Amino acid sequence: MLVTKRALAPVSLFIQRFLNDPMLLSMSVLWVVLCWLEPQSLSKMAERVHWTTLAVLTGLMVLSRALELSGYLAFWGRRLLAHLRGERRLAVGLVMFSALLSAVVTNDVALFIVVPLTLSLAGMATLPIGRLIVFEALAVNAGSSLSPIGNPQNLYLWQHSGVSFGEFLSAMLPLGMGLMVLLLLLVPLAFPSALLRLDTVASVRSERLQKPLWAALIGYPLFLFAVEMGWATQAMAAVLLVMLIVARRAVFSIDWLLLVVFVLMFVNLSVIGELGVVQQMIGSMQQWPGGDTSVGVLLSQLLSNVPATLVLAQQSEWQPLAWGVSVGGFGVVIGSMANLIALRLARQPGMLMEFHRWSIPMLGLGWLFAAVWTSALAR
Repeated sequence: MLVTKRALAPVSLFIQRFLNDPMLLSMSVLWVVLCWLEPQSLSKMAERVHWTTLAVLTGLMVLSRALELSGYLAFWGRRLLAHLRGERRLAVGLVMFSALLSAVVTNDVALFIVVPLTLSLAGMATLPIGRLIVFEALAVNAGSSLSPIGNPQNLYLWQHSGVSFGEFLSAMLPLGMGLMVLLLLLVPLAFPSALLRLDTVASVRSERLQKPLWAALIGYPLFLFAVEMGWATQAMAAVLLVMLIVARRAVFSIDWLLLVVFVLMFVNLSVIGELGVVQQMIGSMQQWPGGDTSVGVLLSQLLSNVPATLVLAQQSEWQPLAWGVSVGGFGVVIGSMANLIALRLARQPGMLMEFHRWSIPMLGLGWLFAAVWTSALAR
């Protein structure tokens, strides 16, 4: 009996985690429903998955976990708190850093850097860690909209449109700046100006490990270069191999279930995008006020902004579509995959409700800004 219980322990743990994971549970239920409505083979499902994206995501998760385990994020976090003594000033600093970083290294990579850094602040001072991470997720959505390389949908539309880097940047500049201003206006509503208690910070000490630190710092640029060269799978394998030697815990302690969530998302959202009723809905929405921008916003709430971009790119003008799917990254959590990454990395209770508390207002404000700006240009 004892052996049986030990053998079943991993299964029991998996079931418990599955039932306590709302996103994994909902995507699994949706997958079962779609399999019943649109039966398809496993090979067809596999074709719907963006395996390159999963390879990149896996490599980044392991590298960021190694950086976190090195202890240096906690060290840098203490230095950050020592300079930004107010809660609101800290929030503004993290929001601006997240936004600027996302415009250069993409929104997903930015989150793999700033979220572990923010988590390292827990226990150093009394802070709303979950809310800070929510605003970082919103910040990378806003900041990444500015750059052609800031997020996957911009990168695709930049290549698809054939315009120059400067032209794309110029077209997206008003939106990116406008979204950042709107987000910063929400900061005083979410964070008080109270001073932080640094006595707690000073009492915290953590072990700092050199090997995981240097493996992560050297691994980040090499990994991103390899991905840029089209070697994502080989780069992921190399990261896993090196970390198994240097920092084995970084490999075994990442959130592997997040990858399952993304597999299910790729399959589910691809099937939904091909449904006849969805195609008819897209045709109808394109006649609504706002045109391609409004369609991009609304379809992102249903499919996420990257799949929405792929569905709409062939029948929409690139600039209004780019504005629409950028704004569509706010709202519901699946509006942008960066939102899911942030919430999964956070590992904080009540994050889903906290996220929508601020993301839905940002969707409304961003959509209003885009509509007003485009209407002014049309005159």
